[in-house]
Amino acid sequence: MADPVAIISQNLLEIRQRIAEAAAHSGRDASDVRLVAVTKYISPDLVPALVQAGARDLGESRPQELWSKVDTLKEVEVRWHLVGHLQRNKVRRTLPLVHLIHSVDSLRLLATIDREAAVAGRIVPVLLEVNISGDPEKHGFAADQLPAILPQLAESTHVAIGGLMAMAHRQGGRDVARHDFAALRTLRDRLLIDAPANVSLAELSMGMSGDFEDAVREGATLVRIGRALYEGLEKPRS
Repeated sequence: MADPVAIISQNLLEIRQRIAEAAAHSGRDASDVRLVAVTKYISPDLVPALVQAGARDLGESRPQELWSKVDTLKEVEVRWHLVGHLQRNKVRRTLPLVHLIHSVDSLRLLATIDREAAVAGRIVPVLLEVNISGDPEKHGFAADQLPAILPQLAESTHVAIGGLMAMAHRQGGRDVARHDFAALRTLRDRLLIDAPANVSLAELSMGMSGDFEDAVREGATLVRIGRALYEGLEKPRS
């Protein structure tokens, strides 16, 4: 049986090389881009292999899966990211476990996180999810909605808004994806003009296994890689 650590290590090395090349293409350094290794494709028993391969920023799409996988790595220093939809009734249990929430998709969710963070006495870093593709099946703020709600964002005292997150169109290939990534960067730059002092928009979380190089070329600071990390494993989980 193939060694999962060896397989993941080789995949991780190749992905990091591709990130570095894409960053150089746009005059950036590879250190400007953080790779978040998404674990939804693997079972909890393989997560330690991912960490052993060198991944320290781990992402999970489903809160319940995150809760379970955090338990497998209690003794290991990693940073967990929630990259999928978060329901308000799961906020309290999720907050103590995460380094960054990428997917704040409504003012109601933001308010709930702010309230629970205040109770816990901490500041929670978050990103605002933008439905940049306009897909009605996707979560996220509409791009034209954000400028009007900037003053409301400033009212969150226990949430640190650090940037934006988006997913590209499901269809259309890399050209369409790159257009979406450029649109998110342009939106961020426009919001910066009037952003309150306590709203930082330095982070752009965009790009996944099939399009992360284009995302890096368009300014991604965080890429969320899942499937490409596990190619070659015998039983990847869908």
